Amino acid sequence: MIVPPEDFELLQGEENLSTYTFNTGIAKHYFCKTCGIHPFYRPRSHPDDYDINVRCLDGEAMEQFTITPFDGKHWEDNIQQITS
Repeated sequence: MIVPPEDFELLQGEENLSTYTFNTGIAKHYFCKTCGIHPFYRPRSHPDDYDINVRCLDGEAMEQFTITPFDGKHWEDNIQQITS
């Protein structure tokens, strides 16, 4: 789930996050220093936005979404599937 910064609010735990960048350094991946979960990141495809791990949201958030398979290996060829 990709959202603009104005729709993202980290309520707690910022001090427990670690940031990792791959290859180009554009994407910023955030991980919990304690358990290793990947709650959100700033994706290379949308570097000004946040990509949220829906499983990290409160309540029954997963029930509000339909999961669609996505070819992450060839993401640049398939990105239009999630941006349209």
